[in-house]
Amino acid sequence: MNWLEDIGLAVAHFIEEMGRIMVFFIETLLWLFRPPLYLRNIFKQMEEIGVNSVGVVIIMASFTGMVLALQSYTGFKRFNAESLVGTVVALSMTRELGPVLTGLIVAGRAGASMAAELGTMRVTEQIDALATMATNPIKYLAVPRVIAGFIMLPLLTIISNMLGIFGGYLVGVKVLDANPVVYMRRSFDYLEMNDVFSGLFKAAIFGLIIAVISCYKGFYAAGGAEGVGKATTGAVVISMMLILISDYFLTAILF
Repeated sequence: MNWLEDIGLAVAHFIEEMGRIMVFFIETLLWLFRPPLYLRNIFKQMEEIGVNSVGVVIIMASFTGMVLALQSYTGFKRFNAESLVGTVVALSMTRELGPVLTGLIVAGRAGASMAAELGTMRVTEQIDALATMATNPIKYLAVPRVIAGFIMLPLLTIISNMLGIFGGYLVGVKVLDANPVVYMRRSFDYLEMNDVFSGLFKAAIFGLIIAVISCYKGFYAAGGAEGVGKATTGAVVISMMLILISDYFLTAILF
């Protein structure tokens, strides 16, 4: 019956982990509305999460739009519906691919960085030193990262949406010889503001998930360099899983 014991231990560990994450999240929210507001830390994290991720987001979004246009054209050609390629690219980028792929990219880049930085501070006792100086570590370290993630993910998603649509336009018009006027008109005929705002709302939630999970894994890192590595890997994996899981529920609610 050892396998039953292993399953029970795994379930107990999962429940304990989820409980600690929720406690950390609630504690972060409580400190969010208490002074002081470390603006310098917030802007620094906005640069780290947002500005430094622009390059990878540009490459990801541009080629995603290009591939989406190419694949859509290949499929729609069988049904003589090539004129709808622009519509599919615009709706797919704004509603789904823009926020989700941007969230995954930022989780792999900025999320890993946050977890590694905070994990190193934990194992070198810098976080404990903050507490001894009457500075709450969550307020000083976690809150700025959560605010930055919540703000910067929608902004990065706007860039992703624009470049994805533009990439689809380049392929549709320059490669597939579509009429540029018809392509652009089709792109925006069926696109509503609700599609754009719902995607940005998703992105904000994904930013919150990435920041909370990365900070949590960093705060509870233990075991020296190996523990920091495990915390970093766990932060990226859990963030990506939660992004994909929450995407389904957010889509079901919003649409």
